[in-house]
Amino acid sequence: MLDQKTIEVIKSTVPVLQEHGEKITTHFYQTMFTNHPELLNIFNHANQKKGRQQAALANAVYAAALHIDQLETILPVVQQIAHKHRSLGVKAEHYPIVGEHLLQAMKDVLQEAATEEIIQAWADAYGVIADIFISVEADMYEQAEAQQGGWPDFKSFVIDRKVKESEVIASFYLKPADGKVLPPFLAGQYISVKLEIPGEQYTHIRQYSLSDAPGQDYYRISVKREDQQEPAGKVSTYLHQHLNEGDRLLVSAPAGEFILSKSARPLVLISGGVGLTPLVSMLKTAVREQKGRDVTFIHAAIDSKHHALRAEVDQLAAGHEHVRAFYCYERPAAEDQQYDKSGYLNEEWLQTIIRNKDADYYFCGPVGFMKAVDQIMTNWGIAEEQKHYEFFGPAMKL
Repeated sequence: MLDQKTIEVIKSTVPVLQEHGEKITTHFYQTMFTNHPELLNIFNHANQKKGRQQAALANAVYAAALHIDQLETILPVVQQIAHKHRSLGVKAEHYPIVGEHLLQAMKDVLQEAATEEIIQAWADAYGVIADIFISVEADMYEQAEAQQGGWPDFKSFVIDRKVKESEVIASFYLKPADGKVLPPFLAGQYISVKLEIPGEQYTHIRQYSLSDAPGQDYYRISVKREDQQEPAGKVSTYLHQHLNEGDRLLVSAPAGEFILSKSARPLVLISGGVGLTPLVSMLKTAVREQKGRDVTFIHAAIDSKHHALRAEVDQLAAGHEHVRAFYCYERPAAEDQQYDKSGYLNEEWLQTIIRNKDADYYFCGPVGFMKAVDQIMTNWGIAEEQKHYEFFGPAMKL
């Protein structure tokens, strides 16, 4: 563990990291990828271009400095990141590379402010933090392999079915190429898909939520084609346009901590766009395993043509009196008749459809959507332990 002097030095860098954190992490990634381009086979290139990975790492470094005397307080964040690392194939041998380039980035950006004492303190701190990650991730790799039908890294799967769910979302039903049993997963978890795309220098890995209930003989992911923005989503576009039934792709074992928990409180599931994928899995699981639990499913989409998996949700709501479903269409088409609100989801509307606010809330969707939902929860005085959410991509602050 760290001595008191080292802890004090790390604590003294908190204001500097708050101001220059993203400059440091941006420089860090640039130099690390220049010296170790093979790591581009692991990292999400789109998140790099958008700056999301740099911001997430800056927040993590800042949090580590702020809580360096009580590292146990950041263990939930460690667990969340470790799940992502295990599903991506991050290994112990990668940590010295990261440490070397992170310290060098601090020197390069902070210059004379990065004294020998500060760099040595951060080297000691990084060693402790890296050891925590390595230990946690080693256990996760072991657990992933030890479970029935499990494997540690990536395994070949066959696309058994490909189903168009909306104008921009398609579902892929994946079965192990070796025909072996699938290990179970928890509702809300995700898998990583690893692709070698023709013409691309590096492999690409993306994480997709499992969108069906556990216990099937397949894993289902429902992928939005991200080609309406810059940079376009290379993996999602390739999946939609080039992969079909019978094709193979590499898949990691399920991971993630955004999972449905058992509770006596009512359950409220709020999603926007493709953010409904983990929540559909939760809905199906709650109906099957938490019989009688009051469930309110709320989804926001552009219109009916962009609304995926509606028939599955409607069927559950029609067949179970304790399940209610509500839909908000941002720009409903003239032929759209079956929706509950037009425009954006807002607090006034939620007030009218959520009967008991003392509930467990799970929400997922675009960042702006999630910020809005979180603000509504805050206005209502919902306790933090009753709010559950997940970002598609690097963790951010709401």
